[in-house]
Amino acid sequence: MRALQALSSFWTTRRLSRPGLSRSGFDRLQARALRRWLDHDLPRVSAYPTAPHHLTDLPITDKATLMADFAAYNRPRITADEVRQALDTDCQVRGHTVGASTGTSGNRGYFVITDAERYRWLGALLAKTLADLLWHPQRVAILLPQDTRLYSSARSIPRLQLRFFPLALGADHWQPALQAYNPTVIVAPPKVLRHLAETRARLTPSRIFSAAETLDPIDRPIIETFFHQPLHQIYMATEGLLATTCRHGTLHLAEDSVHFEFQPVGGGLVSPLITSFRRQAQIMARYRMNDLLRLSATACPCGSPLQAVAEIVGRLDDCFTLPGAQGPVLATPDILRNAVLRSDPGITDFRIWQVAPDRIDLVLPPDVPFQTASASQTALAAAVSGLGARAEITLHQTPLPLDVTRKLRRVECRLPKDAAP
Repeated sequence: MRALQALSSFWTTRRLSRPGLSRSGFDRLQARALRRWLDHDLPRVSAYPTAPHHLTDLPITDKATLMADFAAYNRPRITADEVRQALDTDCQVRGHTVGASTGTSGNRGYFVITDAERYRWLGALLAKTLADLLWHPQRVAILLPQDTRLYSSARSIPRLQLRFFPLALGADHWQPALQAYNPTVIVAPPKVLRHLAETRARLTPSRIFSAAETLDPIDRPIIETFFHQPLHQIYMATEGLLATTCRHGTLHLAEDSVHFEFQPVGGGLVSPLITSFRRQAQIMARYRMNDLLRLSATACPCGSPLQAVAEIVGRLDDCFTLPGAQGPVLATPDILRNAVLRSDPGITDFRIWQVAPDRIDLVLPPDVPFQTASASQTALAAAVSGLGARAEITLHQTPLPLDVTRKLRRVECRLPKDAAP
């Protein structure tokens, strides 16, 4: 039964993203699936007692809304306290799998899924990432901060061997074991893939995936050069599988299971609202994500009808709000990052932190020549000024070692949430 769930999801995912399916044809299929979900699944939780006429009749939700009454948004009415207790044991509550995010923004998000949903998720993920490799035995290595039963479902798939490597134990612990395992597929945060490249790990995978963190442009060439293959992406969060790359390397949204609405942020960026219309245990409707995307205006050569994404820029939390002559000015992570990277091609790592309403710290490794570091500081100041904002920029040079205890955010707002310029 579980294998049938995965297989059915596999073929449904392949059918809905197949080359040659028109966008209008896809929209009709998605609309029918969304309507069924709104009518039959959404009203089964107490937060939504009746089905809406239209999706947009529903209120916008976010993590704070969900966590304020977690039980109201899942069918078994599992509470946040029950999830917290289960995270210390087997991640099971009344026959449901529960899990949590890593809490990058300071508060963790929780999820609830059934066994059937776990296998449907697995089928969709395999269809999007490994469909062409499943004819041969594969050894998949997952390097992430914490394991969940989501990944354990993959162990029941023929010809698919999966092993989890907990990053929190440190590279000295998991890197020798990883090399001994000799995986054919690696899924890891870009900082970890870069670490493997820079330490010249003895690995020869047939496919590599960046996951769990924003992929910055400076990491991709280092990783691809070492592994001699393109770097693919899996965009996944507590809220579910959101996007994967196709064979052409284009990131496509997982619109076969998630309906996206986009709220403009500025500078051509959008922040998505998601409705996961194939999830049944936990309802996520018009849920506001904290991410910044740049959508692609051109169709991908792969022919998929799914919306292409040019770039995942970062988090809305990490936009800097700076003082300006006409009032507060928003500086998005891509503008700040690109200013530093374009100042000198020799810069391969950095941090940009907003530490006060009108102060920014630029941190570079100690081996960056002073002239290069000074040019980067000047370029960052020019980018801020070009936005009509003002800020004092302080340059620091200090080692930037691999830190597996938290997600890497090269551009980060370190102000309290209520701070304002």
